[in-house]
Amino acid sequence: MTTEQRTALPDGVRTNGATPNPWWANAVVYQIYPRSFQDSDGDGMGDIKGITSRLDYLADLGVDVLWLSPVFRSPQDDNGYDIADYQDIDPMFGTLADMDELLAEAHKRGLKIIMDLVVNHTSDEHAWFQASRDKDDPHADWYIWRPARPGHEPGTPGAEPNCWGSYFGGSAWQYDEQRGEYFLHQYSKKQPDLNWENPAVRHAVYDMMNWWMDRGIDGFRMDVITQISKTYDANGKLPGEDGSLIEDNPVGEEGYSSPFPFCSDGPRVDEYLAEMRREVFAGREGFITVGEAPGVDAARNGVITDPRNGELDMLFVFTHMDVDCENGTKWNPTPLKLTELKRTLGEQQAAVAEAGWTSLFFCNHDQPRVVSRWGDDSSEESRARSAKAIGLLLHMHRGTPYVYQGEELGMTNAHFTSLDQYRDLETLNAYRQRVEEAKVQSPESMMDAFARRSRDNSRTPMQWDASKYAGFTAEDAAEPWISVNPNHATINAAAEVDDPQSVHAFYKRLIALRHEDPTVAAGDWTLVGADDERVYSFTRTLGDETLLTIVNMSGERTRLPRECDELLGEGVESSDIVIATYDPEHAVAALAVNELEPWEGMVVRL
Repeated sequence: MTTEQRTALPDGVRTNGATPNPWWANAVVYQIYPRSFQDSDGDGMGDIKGITSRLDYLADLGVDVLWLSPVFRSPQDDNGYDIADYQDIDPMFGTLADMDELLAEAHKRGLKIIMDLVVNHTSDEHAWFQASRDKDDPHADWYIWRPARPGHEPGTPGAEPNCWGSYFGGSAWQYDEQRGEYFLHQYSKKQPDLNWENPAVRHAVYDMMNWWMDRGIDGFRMDVITQISKTYDANGKLPGEDGSLIEDNPVGEEGYSSPFPFCSDGPRVDEYLAEMRREVFAGREGFITVGEAPGVDAARNGVITDPRNGELDMLFVFTHMDVDCENGTKWNPTPLKLTELKRTLGEQQAAVAEAGWTSLFFCNHDQPRVVSRWGDDSSEESRARSAKAIGLLLHMHRGTPYVYQGEELGMTNAHFTSLDQYRDLETLNAYRQRVEEAKVQSPESMMDAFARRSRDNSRTPMQWDASKYAGFTAEDAAEPWISVNPNHATINAAAEVDDPQSVHAFYKRLIALRHEDPTVAAGDWTLVGADDERVYSFTRTLGDETLLTIVNMSGERTRLPRECDELLGEGVESSDIVIATYDPEHAVAALAVNELEPWEGMVVRL
């Protein structure tokens, strides 16, 4: 099913509070990581023509919107999230003509295309930054520059303007000899932060966005967009700078303080996002805006996505993705506590119960594969069962589901065993920082953390078939830029597309339900059995219809929560089962004895 065939929700059904309902209220988004999706020219790197060649697969899956991770011209320090030219395509991915062809072919199939917008920072090779290195240039104030700390020789340890550390390891300040000052980079030293306090910066960004919208794209996913506003004191100083009126955070175990509280959801975020809406999207139709939202909680999500405030359509809020991190550190992963997942997802649902919207996701290019993270990939049966269970749990919530490439196949983590198999900047920097320099984690512990949490787990090539390189590229082509997961011989699209029992078939049904059933798309959400540590259950209600979702999120046979049993009443028939991870008859039998098999889930029409 494509966008053109999808039935729009009637205006009598409330979605995000806008009238009429937005077209995307019952849509599903599919994220493509271009370098790992499909290689068309045999160089081992995915490209735009490769994406175009797979559009029929995506249309058949039933998704409505394709989100492309960055394909702009870039030195690729952070796999394209360091952009050197916003209005050109990197040669490794193709040309602007290839992009125009992709847009045209996608639109023929009723698929919309949104691009990844990275405007908290640019590459240090961007023309704006190169000009900014000259204090007399009009671009001099387009980035966040600071002199060395008084009393210190510029460029020497301790001369940095404050103690902030980069999220990718090391200091968040880089000294530039040409300018004689430091620039702020929350991420890589090749990703200097733009100065959004400067109106010229903002309007240059808006001009670029309008250029792409006029070219035919359907919107943007905006990378770390809630970090564009920083916290300054009354004199324009950042926390911890010499003479600043705002005290910095304490220095942590790696030797730096965190900029995160002062650079996330800052004081002018709402102002900037509302200005962007006016300058780029006013008067346009059929678009979608999605913001990655570090530092934003459920309540703030409700504000930013409330259509009355004119900011963004939806956000990626990460509170639910931190429930298995010790003290918020991804390199010290802990087992999932299901009640914490319920609590955080419940907060997100409650915050948009009256207005606003939420994004539904467990996977993306920055997260490990969820079937390895919260499911069980130790056997083929448990992998498929848990992939379906987790998919059912996510897609039955209220909001817009996001499917990350290969998630619909139940793709797993890479299971790399040596450091030289990894390519991710964050991963390699973390090893150097935590193991070799700060010595706060052992090599063995760090390698175990990488196997479980590295971003490269989601970046291995898409598994199209069982051939040498999984159909990502030709068998006689160059080796892929990152190793193919060996389990592609059994986990691949060719093996699943025509199998009615596959993870792929299950995802097709989940996506179709979002299109077909207004209760799935927009019904009210209520948690059931909040204290149960194995079963996640909730209702969705619209008018006279109520759907009860029940998912055993464990590999153990388990009892049905008492609250579910009470809602089910005297009995359930197979015709009452909307969808099930096993089959309707199995679901009926399980409910009859109040006992769920491992990773068993179902949706029951009450």
